[in-house]
Amino acid sequence: MRATLLQIDVDPAEKPADRRARVAALVRAQVGADLVVLPELWPVGAFASDAFADEAEPLGPALDASPTAEAMAAAARDAGVWLHAGSVVERDADGPLFNTSLVFAPDGSLRAAYRKIHRFGFDRGEATLMAAGQTVTTVRHPAAVLGLATCYDLRFPELFRLLVDAGAEVLVLPAGWPARRLPHWRVLVQARAVESQAYVLACGTAGTHAGVEQAGHSLVVDPWGEILAEAGPGEQVLTVDFDPARVAATRAEFPVLRDRVLGLAPPERA
Repeated sequence: MRATLLQIDVDPAEKPADRRARVAALVRAQVGADLVVLPELWPVGAFASDAFADEAEPLGPALDASPTAEAMAAAARDAGVWLHAGSVVERDADGPLFNTSLVFAPDGSLRAAYRKIHRFGFDRGEATLMAAGQTVTTVRHPAAVLGLATCYDLRFPELFRLLVDAGAEVLVLPAGWPARRLPHWRVLVQARAVESQAYVLACGTAGTHAGVEQAGHSLVVDPWGEILAEAGPGEQVLTVDFDPARVAATRAEFPVLRDRVLGLAPPERA
């Protein structure tokens, strides 16, 4: 399986429409990839909360209501690739905003939409402006079952246990992770891979927006926690080939998931 992570520089001087066109061209250039992954909220910036309401996009049956979804569907179709298009600010028909990730098939059809469950901000920013998703989401790619999570979700291992229980073999995580917490990024991505015995594709943003320097350093980590590829701090195209069959082999060789006790059934009370 060939995965390409597009670590996008989210420059506040670049208009969202111009960035959409530029990113669509980058996606179209990835012919031959089995999966292309974009970062979290790349059209507007994960920390640019003042712009969330103005840049929110509806996601209905007609994708042309959302300029990002329409552009990414066309780019996936033109390149003939599966595309995890990162996330957008979604405005639900009933009014709430969500941080919503989109996955497109090579024919341009929308195959999954994951609303971020854990919102970051500690009573500020995303945590107050967006509603929380409620659904653990997987999507069946021809090569593997993809489990979807977004940025701050990385700090909540119980979500990844649920994704594993739902069959996930490759965990895909778009992010807008700040540079000042880069050490946490590396160790948490590796931890989620080791405990899940799954690949993790973690795609971050580059640059600085809303005064927050982004970490970059997108990662591809294997089921043993080995880093197969890592980007630098700037905008970069990161491509890596890996074998999804190693997930089942790893779980058979070291059957730690079989030995789980807590979380499988309510504990007995004394």
